[in-house]
Amino acid sequence: MPNVLISIIVPCYNQAQYLDECLQSVLDQTYHDWECIIVNDGSPDNTEEFAQKWVEKDSRFKYFYKENGGLSSARNFGIEKAAGEWILPLDCDDLIANKYLELSNEEITKGFNLIYFKIRLFGQENLDYDTAFYNFEELLYSNPFYCSCIFPKEKWKKLGGYDEKLIYGMEDWEFWINMIYNTPTIVSRVDYVGFLYRKKENSMLDTLQVDVEKQIYSKSYIIQKHANHYAKSQTFVAQNLKNVQEYKTIIEKYQKMFSENIFLSTINKIRKILKVKI
Repeated sequence: MPNVLISIIVPCYNQAQYLDECLQSVLDQTYHDWECIIVNDGSPDNTEEFAQKWVEKDSRFKYFYKENGGLSSARNFGIEKAAGEWILPLDCDDLIANKYLELSNEEITKGFNLIYFKIRLFGQENLDYDTAFYNFEELLYSNPFYCSCIFPKEKWKKLGGYDEKLIYGMEDWEFWINMIYNTPTIVSRVDYVGFLYRKKENSMLDTLQVDVEKQIYSKSYIIQKHANHYAKSQTFVAQNLKNVQEYKTIIEKYQKMFSENIFLSTINKIRKILKVKI
């Protein structure tokens, strides 16, 4: 079975205390054709000190520093540096199980080009989470994936990378929508607990869930960016015709957060999508 080089991209910002555990999970892989690119996104802590230990331990670890630009910016920077034809984003506080890359390579040889696994939560909450099976249309309004899926670097190039305007999260969801709706994508869900997501206080996901304005910004931005796909989705239209008030709220929040021109543009696009008067 031919092996591919998988580039693991680890953005780091102010979470150096988790980096050793994350990189150990990479080193423990049963599959050995990988490189791990550690991106210090202008972190004020001692990320560089932690990272350099791993660079000295194994030449497959590579360290880069950049000015702070946010998670999408750090991922894009790391992928640009990647030598591998296949990419695995991995946040520095999360882990991968030791067969993650081996099983991913098997799926790659079968022709799949977006690969994800079951999840285990650990930290403040500990349980196995059975990820949903991917559904093309449902992807527009719920995300069955997590950030650490494997995909070809070539797709990232064609899509222009992660959208750096999504500074509050959901950047991975938008990236999957962009990929699946705009490039030929064959998805594999592997029946193996491969991704370990750390549950802790003040994570980006938890912050987004309790911050309504950030949710509204991110969701509205995604709808606006992919308005044509949403307009064609009968499921999306049918569901949201029943919830027009939610979109009135989104528009009101949008008006406070953006210029009048963007506000009017967003109103018009949502009107067209829902085919209702707002």
